[in-house]
Amino acid sequence: MSEFIKSKKFTGVSHKLLKNKDKSYYISYKMNEKFKRVHIGKKSEGITEAFCHQKRNDAINKLKFGDTDSIIKTKVKVDTFDTITQRYLAYFQIHNKDSKNHLSRYNNHLKPFLGDKPINEICIADLENIQREKLKILAPQTVNHIIQLVGTIFNYNIKHKYIKVENPVMQTKLLKVNNERLRYLDTTEINELMKKIEDNQQLLLFVKLALHTGARLHTVCNIKKKDINLEKQTILLHDFKNQSFYTSFLSDEMIAILKPRLRQIKGDDLVLLFGTAETNIETYISKKLRPILNNLFNTKLKKDDRQNRVVIHSLRHTFASHLAINGTPIFTVQKLMNHKDINMTLRYAKLAPDSGKEFVHSLYM
Repeated sequence: MSEFIKSKKFTGVSHKLLKNKDKSYYISYKMNEKFKRVHIGKKSEGITEAFCHQKRNDAINKLKFGDTDSIIKTKVKVDTFDTITQRYLAYFQIHNKDSKNHLSRYNNHLKPFLGDKPINEICIADLENIQREKLKILAPQTVNHIIQLVGTIFNYNIKHKYIKVENPVMQTKLLKVNNERLRYLDTTEINELMKKIEDNQQLLLFVKLALHTGARLHTVCNIKKKDINLEKQTILLHDFKNQSFYTSFLSDEMIAILKPRLRQIKGDDLVLLFGTAETNIETYISKKLRPILNNLFNTKLKKDDRQNRVVIHSLRHTFASHLAINGTPIFTVQKLMNHKDINMTLRYAKLAPDSGKEFVHSLYM
């Protein structure tokens, strides 16, 4: 138990150091010849020594009126995590079109744990508890994204001076993620998947678009008719992760598949929404495709075997891997994947045929 540390500046003001390095302030004075010590609040709540000094003076001055309780109990109001999150989301919705992902991540993964908790009480133990619980159902990288969102919410509110607390994420250790091995589908597995989904036109079109463009789930589900140029065989893709647009190309096979559908929809219509009663095509694709991938490729794997399990994102790895296998220059792969960092693309370089063997063999000849 920590001891009371007296203020060097103010008489009758002291504090205790808490385990999370916060300070808990107290004032002390005599009431009816008896020593009285009263807890005022924590530094993280905005309490200062000067504030305590003022409270002590008010209490002493009003002792004869018997009105000390109302003075001492007047504390600084502390926001809950939900309050500062809603403040952040209101800003984020204006400046980022991908705000639905943050809202969904908060509602599904953070609100049940932190929503009603005062921000000054959120500590490393709370975040580590979220990590433990979420690791039971989510990949380490996804759990890291959840924790990083907590940090982003705190940073926004601290930067704009809505709150005066330390960001608890700064002291929280993120989970280790090993992306060294990338699972992708070979041609036999691709054919097996296509046969399994051949009766579901929405799934079939999604998988074909993902395998032909390498785009992420959110990007493919947001492709509109106006993004496709049949004459030039190009498709404009919105990279929501990097907040940019880039161009990919369509094969003759994809053009033949898309033509009939494009004739029946308008320029701003989503390609995947056509002919279905679903209103949220991304949720529909996720719920339908994940069980199929699990049944086809993941039955003998542990749930936490992230490197070997086939997931929807594996379709993106499949696109890049087959480009490399077919000898596509690494900088072209980078362009088609819209990687901002070439190191992201170099993971696929080891799949290239010979990987330079022919150049070494002809060296000095």
